Amino acid sequence: MSNRETLEQRVAQHYTKPGLADQILDALRAAGKDPEKLTTLDLSPVDEFHIGGREATAAIAAQLGLGPGAHVLDIGSGIGGPARFVAETYDCRVTGVDVTEGYVRTAAALTKLVGLVGRVAFRHASALAMPFAPDTFDAAYMQHVGMNIPDKDALFAEIRRVLKRGAAFVVYDVMVTGKGAPSFPVPCATTAELAFMATVGAYRRALEQAGFVVLCDGDHREVACAFFRKEASAADGRAGPPTLGTHLLFRDDPQDILRNLVDMFDRAVLTPTELVCRAV
Repeated sequence: MSNRETLEQRVAQHYTKPGLADQILDALRAAGKDPEKLTTLDLSPVDEFHIGGREATAAIAAQLGLGPGAHVLDIGSGIGGPARFVAETYDCRVTGVDVTEGYVRTAAALTKLVGLVGRVAFRHASALAMPFAPDTFDAAYMQHVGMNIPDKDALFAEIRRVLKRGAAFVVYDVMVTGKGAPSFPVPCATTAELAFMATVGAYRRALEQAGFVVLCDGDHREVACAFFRKEASAADGRAGPPTLGTHLLFRDDPQDILRNLVDMFDRAVLTPTELVCRAV
């Protein structure tokens, strides 16, 4: 087994939570939702596992230039919330890939419940060796994925391989923007061994080398801080975590994880950053 495969297994184990689909269904019922009559909006509190939630996904999708019939790639698709939103909103097809098999199974189950099978599909695969032919996809995006992958050159070269010329590609990741070592745990890793955050410059260089032109970048630190302040304010009014939320996806205490993340954003050690690109 290669070093890459071993690392990917460890990353998958970090995100694996046994019985996740059943836990989500139980939480939906507790929140008064009927699993037989679910909508993508019903799932949005739990299935948008990234900073900014559904609003961030909507903003990314708006920059992809999508139309009916487009085939979109979601790299690191998690339990499938963004893929389902994009497919439903833009009347297109979305294929997601994720290295965590439990996420892929949960994504497929939730997609079936909201009636999007045939328009949204998921594959258990490495982002560094995707099971697709060259020039397959019209657009792509990834959210909070690169920080678990050390070889950014190989990552973006593989994404460029499966995209058509002229395809839009949006990267939304937590990047290094200041001095000081990251504090752990964070959502992507409990220790530094699985965390591969890089600078905006490193992302740009890897993207350009792979055959992308970076059209613009955006610093989302203030947006992230506002997002977490809103989450904290909502938590103050509750006796505990919400019935349905992304805390269901964490194996460890989410409060410690989020405190570390907010502290590093406040100190500008890390910054959620968006890069809008085009394949050339």
